Amino acid sequence: MDIQSIKNRFGIIGNSPALNHALNIAVQVSNTDLSVLIVGESGVGKEVFSNIIHALSPRKHNAFIAVNCGAIPEGTIDSELFGHEKGSFTGAVDSRKGYFETVSGGTIFLDEIGEMPLGTQARLLRVLETGEFIRVGSSKVQKTDVRVITATNRDLLEYTHEGKFRQDLYYRLSTVPIRVPSLRDRKEDIPLLFRKFAADFSEKYKTQSVQLDSQALQLLVNYQWRGNVRELKNIAEQISVLSTEKLITADVLQRFLPQRDANRSLALIPTNTQTGIATAPSDFNTERDILYKLFFDLKKDMNDLKKMIFDVANHQGYTPSDPSDSLVSVYNETENNINTYSNTPILLESNDHHEDVIETLYLADREREYILKALKKHKNRRKDAANELGISERTLYRKIKEYNIAE
Repeated sequence: MDIQSIKNRFGIIGNSPALNHALNIAVQVSNTDLSVLIVGESGVGKEVFSNIIHALSPRKHNAFIAVNCGAIPEGTIDSELFGHEKGSFTGAVDSRKGYFETVSGGTIFLDEIGEMPLGTQARLLRVLETGEFIRVGSSKVQKTDVRVITATNRDLLEYTHEGKFRQDLYYRLSTVPIRVPSLRDRKEDIPLLFRKFAADFSEKYKTQSVQLDSQALQLLVNYQWRGNVRELKNIAEQISVLSTEKLITADVLQRFLPQRDANRSLALIPTNTQTGIATAPSDFNTERDILYKLFFDLKKDMNDLKKMIFDVANHQGYTPSDPSDSLVSVYNETENNINTYSNTPILLESNDHHEDVIETLYLADREREYILKALKKHKNRRKDAANELGISERTLYRKIKEYNIAE
């Protein structure tokens, strides 16, 4: 099967060399049982590649299952993957098969593999090396025949250096790596994708399809697209539904594109073009919320800097007894300015030449408030709320439990 036929079958749009190269590797490896690691940013379509590999493999008539490792709580992921015996833990009222048992003979796709706990990584390594696993609460060794495809948007090699991911598992999973290009790396495909999405939404909502003028098209191509294809599709849908004009100019398009800082993928406060006054984006209710978030981030950076200064001074036997000392003076002046503007209460405890900053429960209240807003906005869909907050779904799950948030 040629590449164009595969694109038509799986709805893949684009002709960039990087995309075609990734598809070629997927086709070549599909007929084997080698482990495949699909690497790429969030929103590039990594799961589509796992579907391609399975559909073109000898296992295509057997089961295929996709598992998001970041969406399963750490306490239950072993049970989900490998099964459990009755009474093995609280709530285990019956024995249950895990995914590796039910999908034997087929393919399992483990997305967000970088979020998998270290204990579960050891179990997975045993499956890959011997095809054996043990249910939670059992001592009986069972066999399975499963092809494992994994995906991540993390730097797993860096994770191995930090002790967050097993090095032996990394090399076992990445027998064949496939790097799916980001939308920024395939700019020539952006106009094609936008036209396809616009046509689809025109048909879905029974409206006339929107068109971009030359300047709007240039703006679309040069935009960073940190959310990749998923973000482009979202923008196309917004424009198709909300725009009263069907010929979209650069000014109209600009109103739908989030304004981002060039160095950080944080949404900045958009500005009203008529009044020149900053207004808060829809993610938050007030401009004050945005300012609090920025101040919290800055305060954390300053706390880290303070600890570093005093650690270095202590190590070198230096005592900053003179408050006018330039380094200490600059830090103190900056910290005072942050505290003045953020109006955030903090408590400092002195200990020799360093200070540990203990933030009050006020910060926890703000974090809980952001989580509640994100959950409300996305109607309690954890995955969407986690993406909104810039954290993993498993981290969001822990925060929900920590703050006793009712869903």
